[in-house]
Amino acid sequence: MKKVLALLVALSMMFIACACSASAGQVQVMTSFYPLYIFALNVFDGVDSVTVSCMTTPSTGCLHDYQLLASDMMKLAKADMLIVCGAGMENYLGDVQVQFPNLPVVDCSAGIDLIAEDEHEEAHHHHHDEDGEAYNAHTWLDAQNAIQIVQTIAQSAAAMMPAQADKIASNAQAYCERLAALDAQIKELLAPDAGRSIVTFHEAFPYFARAYGLHIAAVMSDEHEDSLSPKALREVIETVRAADNPPLFTEPGSSSVAAQTISQETGAGVYELDPIVTGEATLDTYETRMLNNAYTLKNALEQ
Repeated sequence: MKKVLALLVALSMMFIACACSASAGQVQVMTSFYPLYIFALNVFDGVDSVTVSCMTTPSTGCLHDYQLLASDMMKLAKADMLIVCGAGMENYLGDVQVQFPNLPVVDCSAGIDLIAEDEHEEAHHHHHDEDGEAYNAHTWLDAQNAIQIVQTIAQSAAAMMPAQADKIASNAQAYCERLAALDAQIKELLAPDAGRSIVTFHEAFPYFARAYGLHIAAVMSDEHEDSLSPKALREVIETVRAADNPPLFTEPGSSSVAAQTISQETGAGVYELDPIVTGEATLDTYETRMLNNAYTLKNALEQ
């Protein structure tokens, strides 16, 4: 135990030293994971002396039970701002605030109508915020929520960097206009299918479903793992049959045995929805992939 404590003290001293040696005038903006990284890139596009980076690798995906690495702590030691999803997504946030009490943290769940556990009975895995309340944290999969997230980032950044406030505000306004157009396009596309049921791989899509008039009849996995018990699998199959065999949706990179089993038992088709948690650092990727999801849903629902 003494050795562990000594190591923690040594690491803390190293992190402080790294922070103190950061180059003057250069602002290091850190995001917790991919979707926030894309939003921040748009907000800070062309803003002088600002570098935007993502703490986790592009392949990390959702931060379910993510544990901080020593490399993460070294990145955070150099950060001037940390942008997080909030709603309990980053369960390590308390540790970060203890290690770096002066690091400004932007909570992007602010202003969003969060979906509580009892509002989505089909969900198996929820994140708990600092007050212990359980919420679904996949807020970004609603374009209106994305607008709120962008505005939260921009307001916090403008307050921290007043000299850059005009450029940040201009970027945020332009991006929010694009997101509003995206939201309108998805709503128009899916309006004819309002009220229809779908079955998802895990509980990433309640915000999307609420925003665009869909109903999630069941979830095929527990805690983002293809690990339903035989009893739970039978229950999902019965739910799918009772809902008149709505389409089943897996996710990129998943190999869902449960989806194939349910499909064989019910005849429901299997498709793929993208939770937008991994990818390349392109400014328009959120818009492109959200629209792709809408077209995938429309195609599946009209089969």
